[in-house]
Amino acid sequence: MVKYAAKLQKSASFRREENLFPVEGARLCEDALNSKAEIKYFFYSETADKKYHTIIKKISEKCPNTYRVKESVFPKMCDTVTPQGMLSLVSPLDKSRVFDTIKKYNKLKFLALECVQDPGNMGTILRTADALGIDGIIISSNSCDVFSPKVIRGTMGAVFRLPIFITDDICGYIKRFNENGCSYATVPLNADKAVTEIDFKSGNVIAAIGNEGNGLTKECIEACSCKITIPMTGNAESLNAGIAAGIVMWEMVR
Repeated sequence: MVKYAAKLQKSASFRREENLFPVEGARLCEDALNSKAEIKYFFYSETADKKYHTIIKKISEKCPNTYRVKESVFPKMCDTVTPQGMLSLVSPLDKSRVFDTIKKYNKLKFLALECVQDPGNMGTILRTADALGIDGIIISSNSCDVFSPKVIRGTMGAVFRLPIFITDDICGYIKRFNENGCSYATVPLNADKAVTEIDFKSGNVIAAIGNEGNGLTKECIEACSCKITIPMTGNAESLNAGIAAGIVMWEMVR
């Protein structure tokens, strides 16, 4: 089990194969429990049992596969340098049904991420989306692994609450979305309008954010209904993907 957990920490393909991802630390493990995520396996150290006994008791009552691990062994299962002594192996929540409600509901707000590669950016975007009340995130399959340890830590539990849909055909998804809503490609140049000029309050909307270095692909831009940009008066040519997504999401919900 120690080797199994360690492999899940290191291998994205193994996480997909097993349909499990590791969650470390007292707060995130408790978030997983409170979010009704399915904790398949739970591990805790001897020291953690003394410090976080109440949380460990709640999780172990829900998870039949609970293991107490020796202090010297526990770090071998973890991604963090100084682990808190709690580790859950969690099944991703199936919230894909949220994306099937577009025809039934109005004024849903979605974000599409195409080839976002930096785990720090991904974690920031998901955490911000959760804070601002975005209804769901569509992520292209060539983006970084949303269930990697670094992304999970960066989301601060948002990954348990946000509906997330990973697709091999993000352009096709946007085109289908246009049948019941409006899509916006976020670009640095040659935009139709500034993001501040868009009325996001009427109808279902989706805004697309692209790769950190190259932005959105031509195909994704063409799939969208409109090109928008974030007005900048300084000298920078573009913004960090996480910052750009935050600004666009703020405009979508304000």
